Amino acid sequence: MKKKLTVIGAGGQMGQWFTKYFSGKDYEVTGHDSENKVTGKDIIVSESLVGAILQADIVVLCTPTRRTPEIIRLIAKEMKRGTYLIEISSEKSKVVASLAKMPAKINPICIHPMFGPGIKTLKGQNIISIPIKDAKSELTMAKSLFEGANFVTIDAIEHDKKIAVILGLTHMMNLVFANIISKDEKSILTEKMSGSTFRVQKTLAESIMTESPELIETIISNPEIRRVAEELWKDVGRLLTAVQESKTEEVVNYIKECQERLAKHSDLNESYKKLTKMVKAVEK
Repeated sequence: MKKKLTVIGAGGQMGQWFTKYFSGKDYEVTGHDSENKVTGKDIIVSESLVGAILQADIVVLCTPTRRTPEIIRLIAKEMKRGTYLIEISSEKSKVVASLAKMPAKINPICIHPMFGPGIKTLKGQNIISIPIKDAKSELTMAKSLFEGANFVTIDAIEHDKKIAVILGLTHMMNLVFANIISKDEKSILTEKMSGSTFRVQKTLAESIMTESPELIETIISNPEIRRVAEELWKDVGRLLTAVQESKTEEVVNYIKECQERLAKHSDLNESYKKLTKMVKAVEK
């Protein structure tokens, strides 16, 4: 008999990915979404949030981060004993508190998939696991559901700090970059003049702009981003001032120190080779 799995937020991009993924794993998949249309082959559509989860063995929340704690409170008491509740939001501090308060009959799985809905296979993809009640059993269950993925276990506070850099800083910089180039009235000329660095950066920024405005806003609203964003703002101001005042040595030293720190953990020459490969891939 097939296990029953429900995806809440099934009409969103990640919700669609999860419904497709689990329907391909021989689950009976039900989808519910109060804002988007639920589609997909062999997906049972439920118009009721509570009705969608009553008989489920596994519930996956693909809901906006701000709404997730409230949804957890709404459905936890209604879920049957032994159900697994999987939560995938990009900010964990408030969500973890809600998961920890759930009835003991519900098994929490708190993860953060570090990939988008365009992936074809889980092999080599990273998933972050945040312990809630029993780290070992939660991780074991997550690994069984998402075979082939690489798992990293970290607590909620450290997760949000790291994600502020991994997602928050990169999204903020690319959002501003995309905003600037979107105002370029001579974009065709810019394209003709551009080199490899610009083309790769533009492709990255444009790909980020395919995400929903609500998701991007959530990512850059991470409270932990303030620390790194302030450092970015301070360094940009410092470099602009140094350049305008012809403080060449100060700028050169800044660059050298950055290169030296990066070289301790990365092969910069290999990174350049990867850039070349990326450009070839972009231009195909």
